[in-house]
Amino acid sequence: MKNYSISLPSYSIGDNVYDKICEICLPFGKKAICIGGKTAISNVKDLIIEACCGSELEILDFLWYGGDATYENVKKLEENELVKKADIIFGIGGGKALDTAKALAFKTGKNIFTFPTIASNCAGTTAVSIMYNDDGSFKEPFFFTAPPRHCFIYTPVIAKSPARFMWAGIGDTYAKYFEAEMSSRGEDLVHYHALGVTTSQMCLTPLLKYGKKALEDFKSGTASFEVEQVVLDIVVTTGIASILLTAEHIIDYNTGLAHAVFYALTSYPHIEENHLHGEVVGFGILILLLVDENEEMFKTMFDFNRSISLPTCLKDIEISESDLDKLVPMVCAMKDIDHNPYKITEEMVLKAFKKLEEYNKNN
Repeated sequence: MKNYSISLPSYSIGDNVYDKICEICLPFGKKAICIGGKTAISNVKDLIIEACCGSELEILDFLWYGGDATYENVKKLEENELVKKADIIFGIGGGKALDTAKALAFKTGKNIFTFPTIASNCAGTTAVSIMYNDDGSFKEPFFFTAPPRHCFIYTPVIAKSPARFMWAGIGDTYAKYFEAEMSSRGEDLVHYHALGVTTSQMCLTPLLKYGKKALEDFKSGTASFEVEQVVLDIVVTTGIASILLTAEHIIDYNTGLAHAVFYALTSYPHIEENHLHGEVVGFGILILLLVDENEEMFKTMFDFNRSISLPTCLKDIEISESDLDKLVPMVCAMKDIDHNPYKITEEMVLKAFKKLEEYNKNN
């Protein structure tokens, strides 16, 4: 029998979760260094300091993560004297800031606690950092043995963040289900992979039910029930599914054609400059469903994307049909499509892109 261990996320959500910082973090150390984005730090700095005031937990400083999740930025932080002095690390901000802080924690052997300030991804709860090259292009996933010790999801701050982050997070989250289902189809899965695929269903259903209302409430700064359900789906459910699906530190069941579309599109500078990860991945799901000839679900997701203004056509991501001759081979060269129930060919992908364009013209 194979021996293995799975560590799942621990989290708190609500409007007073920072009151739990000392109780949860002090068993792991008394000196914390905070690593994050500039805006994120400005939004929570006083709250964290206030929560730790009068306790044994000392906040050494708040440091900018460097602007991108690169090994170079991690190395610079490793060399910081305050980082060396710290017992624990607080990661603050969005995906790249949290991924940088997690990689730093792993490299330095320190415990990491996360404080997401936007709801665009599951970085606050996953055991992986998505690392980039200095030029902003994707480099690799950097896996760890366990997720952060705890994730503090403070809804008042998240509800006041730009709505476009949660909007994009919705696209990235429902992609988890479609990619996991497709990549595992027809296989006899070990328990953790089967549990991950089953959990991934929760990455879709609540979004179809609550997503549109949540975005409406979010835009008014209201931390409603619907907002909370969508935030939990993006930050927690997807994180749990990812940990289970990547338990062997391979991406076979945790990615797919939608992410291949995104990573290929990052070769166009305007994608990184003007569009968000989940926004483009949500578009990629439409291509996946057309390649998979799942007409019923394609129509459901096309209508859902259109209802919340996620991309449904090339124009929405500033790409033209003339780009497809260059784009399609790059999509099919991505390792993200290596593990599927059938071989995905350039002909299939090109046909899907053209079919999507035609569908847009007629609907």
